[in-house]
Amino acid sequence: MTTQSIRPTRSLRWRVVDIVVASVIGVACGVLFVVWNVADNVIGDPLKALLPGLQGLSHGMWLIAGVLTAIIIRKPGAALYGELLAAVVSAVVGNQWGWLTLVSGLTQGLGAELVFAIFAYANFRLIPALLAGAASGLTMAITDLVLWYAGAGATFSTVYTIASIVGGVLLAGLLAWLLAKALARTGVLDRFAAGREVKAAV
Repeated sequence: MTTQSIRPTRSLRWRVVDIVVASVIGVACGVLFVVWNVADNVIGDPLKALLPGLQGLSHGMWLIAGVLTAIIIRKPGAALYGELLAAVVSAVVGNQWGWLTLVSGLTQGLGAELVFAIFAYANFRLIPALLAGAASGLTMAITDLVLWYAGAGATFSTVYTIASIVGGVLLAGLLAWLLAKALARTGVLDRFAAGREVKAAV
């Protein structure tokens, strides 16, 4: 009788450690958002002056919480939880958008969540991360065009949507993936698949 190695069944149920780490990520990203609320003016204003709508590129930083949380936790709802919690922190600390920030957090988190759901929460490599960033950028653009740029012309709406998607790919998708890999190399993610994968590849 041939003996075969049996892989442990992958569980999609949340553990206590998942909730704790996802919460830490969400809060940390929320603090980042608070800083970015100010820093984005320095970056976004010149982009807007160059071409109205191009500021969507820098807005991609507000999307990183969902993608990063999902890459590390790898459970259903992780992207939505991380992005929404970060939005709550930003709103509580205070920003120019008030509690409507939660609407943005909800839609942006859902955009990333949908992509990982399509991959059945089984693929968290670079391509799904980039696609999640793109989807989050798209939902951000749609939300912003409804809430903040209502009545904007077709040119602005098109430029803003494309810029938001590109910003999502680079600042949420790629940056989140690189950050997760960097964290994994430190050993802090050894209790997660994201950490074990990096250890196994060394």
